[in-house]
Amino acid sequence: MKTIINTNFGKIFILALLTVTVTTAVAQEEETKPKFSFSGSVDAYYRANLTAPNDEEAIAPGSSFANLPGFSLGMANIIAAYEGEKVGFVADLVFGPRGSDATFNSPQYLNSAGGGTGEIINQLYVYWNVSDAVTLTFGNFNTFLGYEVISPVANFNYSTSYLFSYGPFSHTGLKADFDLGSDWSAMVAVMNPTDLTELNPTGDYAVGAQLGYSGQFLNFLYSQGGFEIDYTGGFDLSEEFFLGLNAAHFSAEDDGGSFTGVALYPQYAVSETFSLGLRGEYFMTGDFFGDVASIGSDVDGDGSVLALTLTGSATIGDLILKPEIRLDSSAEDAFIDNDLAPTKSLASVLFAAIYSF
Repeated sequence: MKTIINTNFGKIFILALLTVTVTTAVAQEEETKPKFSFSGSVDAYYRANLTAPNDEEAIAPGSSFANLPGFSLGMANIIAAYEGEKVGFVADLVFGPRGSDATFNSPQYLNSAGGGTGEIINQLYVYWNVSDAVTLTFGNFNTFLGYEVISPVANFNYSTSYLFSYGPFSHTGLKADFDLGSDWSAMVAVMNPTDLTELNPTGDYAVGAQLGYSGQFLNFLYSQGGFEIDYTGGFDLSEEFFLGLNAAHFSAEDDGGSFTGVALYPQYAVSETFSLGLRGEYFMTGDFFGDVASIGSDVDGDGSVLALTLTGSATIGDLILKPEIRLDSSAEDAFIDNDLAPTKSLASVLFAAIYSF
């Protein structure tokens, strides 16, 4: 009887060992098996001025996106990604007005109809995880500067800030990300001039760097004689209350203009499905070429604007609804009122619907 018991025990032990070995092997295979993912978003919105006519497309806040009148389209965003154990790629395509605005400097290869293939490419890059601490990325990727991004899914406010609009959107080049441990990170990059994402027609190159610690990032960019320093971060003040921060300064050589801005993003989770957020931004330019159309300027080319945007965010499954009210107040007469007279302020409302998958 004792021999039989030992034999059964041995069989059981061997069977258990084989089971654990096979299970471990399968688990390791599943962990290392390459993963293909398909994701994206679709968004549309309605925008109306409260203090200005609604039959003129140009009467809108001077920041990027969400500036069309009435019922308007955002974009369709389609992202295909392949994640291997060491290498992978991301192909991020955009279609629609928001996508065209985001890739404004990309369509270098024009066809007979005047369109360019680059107008649909938001990001297109490959990467190599050289080690657990080093990742190399090669291709076209969205900028590392700033609090806001191109995709409306990742922004709390649907309309965008002046800091986002004046800063770079995308880069093409080679960057190296480093995990330094203890919540520290770093990045260095060599790229084409800012927003020239299909090719380099100038022969000049931009350099970028980032130092990060526990969700706070200090960013640097030098491109075409202009230098920008940017701080982006945020803090969880409680389980319901988050405060985001963004501050940046840009200065171009040879009196090419400058801008400075700061934005606060307090956000409060009222419930699991509804949050309120306020973006308060002060932005000023000095002899900057774009400020006449965006925020107005004085005879010396200087301008400034205070923009307050209150946004609600309601989640229904994969659908996000965002009602928004915005007030832009410029130091100069950058807008017109309902009587078509020049004025320093513009009040507008917006309602956006964003579906992500």
